Amino acid sequence: MRNIFLLYMPPGNAEAMLHYRDTIQNRVPMERLARFLSRDQVERLREVFGNRPIAVWGSRNSPANRAKFERMGVGDDLLIVEGEAIKLMGKVAYKAINPDLSRELWRNLNGDSSEGWDLVYFIANPIEVGVPFVEFCRLLGYEPNYQLRGFTSVSEERLGRFYEHYDDLYSILVRLRSGKAVEQREAPKAEEPAPPPLVEVEREDVDAVLASEVVSDHVKMQWKLASLGLKAGEKVWVPAGDQGKLRKVYEFNEFETEFAAGIDLPKSYVENIDVVWKEEFRIDAAFEIENTTAIYSGLLRFADLSILAPNTTYPMFIVAPVEKRNRVREQLLRPAFRRLELRDKVKFLPYEAVDDIDRFFATSSSGLSVALIAGKAEVLT
Repeated sequence: MRNIFLLYMPPGNAEAMLHYRDTIQNRVPMERLARFLSRDQVERLREVFGNRPIAVWGSRNSPANRAKFERMGVGDDLLIVEGEAIKLMGKVAYKAINPDLSRELWRNLNGDSSEGWDLVYFIANPIEVGVPFVEFCRLLGYEPNYQLRGFTSVSEERLGRFYEHYDDLYSILVRLRSGKAVEQREAPKAEEPAPPPLVEVEREDVDAVLASEVVSDHVKMQWKLASLGLKAGEKVWVPAGDQGKLRKVYEFNEFETEFAAGIDLPKSYVENIDVVWKEEFRIDAAFEIENTTAIYSGLLRFADLSILAPNTTYPMFIVAPVEKRNRVREQLLRPAFRRLELRDKVKFLPYEAVDDIDRFFATSSSGLSVALIAGKAEVLT
């Protein structure tokens, strides 16, 4: 269960707004940070961010703040609230107590204090939200007039009630920002264990892959989608059981070493998806590749996600030869999938469209994005 930390920024505070612009909106280049960090710290940040500029924020090193800071872990949610609105949400990627870095990044403009913001956190997936704070209070069970001050964390009791009914705070806030309804997920009964994924695709060994034309098509499409993801600036995940095939057949080894999706549900529901494009703690797109006659296993996996994470905002694609379009449409009309409105969430991406995109971006990656892939996919109605 991920923690949620809240940082209050008084409206109209010129110093806070200047610092926010400098180190969150504009972000901080790695070379500026590296001068104040150890080699191990720099390597850890590069693992998460590469060489991209990083959003950075900090708090005063008071005893109360220090106690919360020490509980802060990688992947926890972090919200900056300005006045009556949630200004920004992100994920904690790393933290450090670093007075020297604080002095470099945030000057005391009024000159009446030498105290710095020494509790420093590096923020992954920052997104400006603009959602009224009262919506957060409603979701977490606070009174509508709850007054937030300073650096605060949500209690375990409130977190437990929230995650009992909801999946992902990030997705919920994005939906609220867009004016969309928020859904509660179907939690398993107390006496029942969480169900396993409905379908586990059998993973063939490398020799079987090389000997089978059908499976080779599957592996070839995994490789193309993984390669396109890297060109689009995404991190790439394929199931651990498939990574050896891509290494063997295509000498491809640019995988994420472990899966961190930022969704509060067992990893098995997402780490077996054929190809995932993602950021540090966020899924940006999910692809299920289908060669079988049934066109069924990928839709079942997406159905699981729709039940357990109903507020998901990332696009999901069934990738299959164009002649299987009608078969995918027929499966989407099954009563269980219709009840979940899966055809509004899952698009059909023909092999042929992936091949066209791959050829077009063979020598350039400019313009390649999740939005472009979604534009080439089809909504089957």
